[in-house]
Amino acid sequence: MPQRATTTFDVTGWEETPYVEPESGPRLARATLKKTFQGDMEGESTAEMLGCQADATDLSAGAGYVVSEQFTGSLVGKKGSFVLQHWGLISPDGSQKTAGHVVPGTGTEELAGLSGAMEITVAADGTHTLTLDYDLP
Repeated sequence: MPQRATTTFDVTGWEETPYVEPESGPRLARATLKKTFQGDMEGESTAEMLGCQADATDLSAGAGYVVSEQFTGSLVGKKGSFVLQHWGLISPDGSQKTAGHVVPGTGTEELAGLSGAMEITVAADGTHTLTLDYDLP
């Protein structure tokens, strides 16, 4: 039976390099992110992101990302690491959608065999919350 873990996180590092920067139109960039997690997941992650902003000066015009992220720490007290792959979209109307999964076979140590699906929500105050519905043998 799947279990649910809820954790907040902070982005503690962001190194971005644009690879398409037209005078008008969508901007494409890659970024390396560092995060720290507090809650049912305690630890840190390193992520590689590919992102697109419909308008380089206005995030609210629309944006999207895809990420591969390695988390290291503990999940509800069990230690190890695993990889998440996820994506997100921000629509001009302000709505957001995210989804992702634990990459099969990436769990280590006490997290070996971990599987699951995730989503990220952002509260009005900017707090980022990751919810992971998971199975662990």
